[in-house]
Amino acid sequence: MLEKAATLAADSFHLPSVALSSESSLILYTVCFSIMGMLDTLLQDSISLSLFVGLVILLLVYFTASSIFSSQWHKNEPPGPTPLPFLGNMLQIDLKKPYKTFMEFYKTYGSVFTVHLGPKKVVVLAGYRTVKEALVNHDDVFGDRDAPPIIDEISQGHGVLWSNGDTWREMRGFSLSNLRDFGMGRKVCEDKITEECQLLMEVIKNYKGKPFDTTQPITYAVSNIICSMIYGSRFEYDDPEFECMISRVHKINQLLGSSSVQAYNLFPSLFKWIANRRESYNVAAANRKRNSALFSHLKQTLNPETCRGLVDAFLVHKQKLEEAGMTNNHFHDNNLSMTVMNLIVAGSETTSTTLTWGMLFMAKYPQIQDKVEEELREVVGDRQVQAADRRNLPYTNAVIHETQRMANILPMSLPHRTTRDITIQGHFIKKGTTVYPFLMSVLYDESEWEKPHTFHPSHFLDKDGKFVMKDAFMPFSAGRRVCLGESLARMELFMFFTSLLKHFRFSPAPGVSEEDLELTPQTNFSFSPLPHQLCAIPRM
Repeated sequence: MLEKAATLAADSFHLPSVALSSESSLILYTVCFSIMGMLDTLLQDSISLSLFVGLVILLLVYFTASSIFSSQWHKNEPPGPTPLPFLGNMLQIDLKKPYKTFMEFYKTYGSVFTVHLGPKKVVVLAGYRTVKEALVNHDDVFGDRDAPPIIDEISQGHGVLWSNGDTWREMRGFSLSNLRDFGMGRKVCEDKITEECQLLMEVIKNYKGKPFDTTQPITYAVSNIICSMIYGSRFEYDDPEFECMISRVHKINQLLGSSSVQAYNLFPSLFKWIANRRESYNVAAANRKRNSALFSHLKQTLNPETCRGLVDAFLVHKQKLEEAGMTNNHFHDNNLSMTVMNLIVAGSETTSTTLTWGMLFMAKYPQIQDKVEEELREVVGDRQVQAADRRNLPYTNAVIHETQRMANILPMSLPHRTTRDITIQGHFIKKGTTVYPFLMSVLYDESEWEKPHTFHPSHFLDKDGKFVMKDAFMPFSAGRRVCLGESLARMELFMFFTSLLKHFRFSPAPGVSEEDLELTPQTNFSFSPLPHQLCAIPRM
C-alpha cells in the first residue's frame, strides 16, 4: 500500500520512476502527505494556493539547482547517482540495508563517491587504500566529527565521541590518560577481566547446558570492566540500577538506528514530531539523572589522594582548576556526564556484541571451535588463561580477529567532516563536507582478503601457521579518531573469548542445525546478531 501511494505521489510530482523500498516509500509518503495536508487547507483561498504552488516550484528549482551547481562546483568532485530534488538518492538506497547499496555504488562509481541523503550531500570513502589515505595520511583533514541532528541535540557538543576542537582534545586526552592510569592495557586490568570471566562462567553454568540468549550475561560482564574503571567499582549482575543502565544502552542503540530517527536526521523540520525522537531524549535524560546520582555519591566520598576511577580523577582536576580561578574550562558537569555516557556505550556495546558474534560463529562452525579448544588445551591446560598466552595461541588469535572482521559491527564508521579542501584519489572534496569511511568495504576488500565473505581464520595466518596482522584490519577505524579504548577491547576480546571456549562448547539449541543459524545482522546503530539461543555445554 505504501509503495503504491509513494509511486502515485512520485507521479504527481513528476519524479523519475525508481524502485521503492518500503522504508523509502514511507518517507516519501509522509513528506507528500504533509504537503497534501497543507494544500487541502490552502485550497479554500486561491491566492494562498497560488503562493503555495509558487513556493513548491521555487523549492524544487532551488534543490535541483543546488544539486546541479554543487556537483559542478569543481570538475573533479566525486561522481555518484543523480539525486532527486529534496529526496536526494533516498529512493535508490535500501534503507534497511544501506551498506548493500553503498557496495553497489562502490563498484559503479569507484572508491570515492557522492551520495545525497535527502538534501544533505555526503562523500563515501571505500576500500582499504582510500580509507587509509584519508584517515591516516590526512588525519588532520578528516579528524572532525559530523554529528547527526538527534545526536547533536543530545550531546550539545560535549563528551569525547561527537565533540570537536578543544573540547574533543581535552576530553580525549584526559580519558586516555586516566583509563591507562586505571589499568587499560596493564596487568591490573587483566586481573579485573579474569575476575569477571570467572563470574561469567558461574552464570553460564547455571543454565546447565540448556538454550539461552548469550547477549545479556556477556554484556553485563564486559560492561563491568569499563564501569570499574570509570566509577571505581563493578556492579552485581542482579543490581536493578545496573540492569536499567545496560537496558538503556541497548535502547539508545535501537532508537538511533530506527527508521523514524533516521528520517528525522535527514529531514529535521518535517519529523520533529516522531515518538522515537522524544524517547531518545528521555533515555538520554534518564542516563544523565542516574549518572548525576552516582557522581554525587562519589563526590561525597572523594579522597583526592586516592582516586578510584575516572570520575574521581575528573572531579579532583575540576576542583583544582576552580581553586586556581580557572572557571572557563572544559572540566564541567556536562562534559563529565557525556564523556562517561560515551565511554560506557562504546566500552560495553561494541565488545559485547563482537563476543556474541564470536559464540554464534563457533556454534555455526564447530570444526573451527574444535581447533580453538585443542590449541587452548595444549598451550594453557588446566590453568587460567593469561594475556601473555596470546603469542602462543596463533590460531585462536586468528579466530578472534576474523570474528571482528566478519562481525563488521560498525560498517559505516561514524561520520567525519573535512576541515579544509582536499583531493583524494583524484577527487576534490570541499571543506565542511560530511564524509563516511565505509569500513565494511575495507574489512571485505576483495583485493586485501582471500575470502572476504567467508569466515576464514587463515586470513591472519602465514604458511607456517603463525599469526600475521593485516593492514586492512580496521574494525576500530583509524587515524586521530581511532577508538580510544582499542587496547582495552583487544584484551577483553582475548580474555573473554578464550575463557568461554576453554570452559564450554557452544552449539545450536536442540532441533536447530548449524546451517539454520542465521548470520544476517539486525541493523540498529550497529550490527548485532538476530535474537537466538545457544547451548553452552561444560567441558570435562
